[in-house]
Amino acid sequence: MSESADENEPVRIPDHNLDDLVSTVSGLVAETRKQGETLARLTDERPSQDGEEDEPGRGTGGAPSRKSDGEGSGSVFILALAGTSYAQELAALKVWVEDLLLPVYGREITSTRPWCPQWTEHPEAVARLHALWLAWQQFTDAEAGLAGPSLWHRDHLDPGLMQLRAPDGPFSACTTSPSRPNHRLLASPDPGAYEVAA
Repeated sequence: MSESADENEPVRIPDHNLDDLVSTVSGLVAETRKQGETLARLTDERPSQDGEEDEPGRGTGGAPSRKSDGEGSGSVFILALAGTSYAQELAALKVWVEDLLLPVYGREITSTRPWCPQWTEHPEAVARLHALWLAWQQFTDAEAGLAGPSLWHRDHLDPGLMQLRAPDGPFSACTTSPSRPNHRLLASPDPGAYEVAA
């Protein structure tokens, strides 16, 4: 057989090596995704190109910054982001919540397990769901090992959903029945009410 005929033959991989190949490719895809997310965050945190600085204490887009000096925090946590970075992270979180978390773990909505379809308007829910998503990314990565998903369920998902969907949780004033939708943000405590009299 000539060499050119061998080059046109499909590559044959023994069946016992397919699992290793699938695992390697999955790991590479996950690593590429992480690098893309990191690159996107880094480009969002660049200083303004036109030479104008943002107003002190404000991030891009006019949202309040979490740091008093107006610089990015370097944190991946959604509450540390502002402006475009926050909006992009929230959009990615929304895809994960609505395409994976709710279809698999949503369960029935009841007064003892409330949920709000407008969850993105509840800051506590956004913070808790984002933390859950970050943990999911870490514990479902190939580097987490075979026990990673189990640890995510035990240490993150179960306690996270228990807090989110508790009768006195962030959705306690919201939907208890899909046929009677309700959305109401609970009032936050007034910090001034706790000041010590001078």
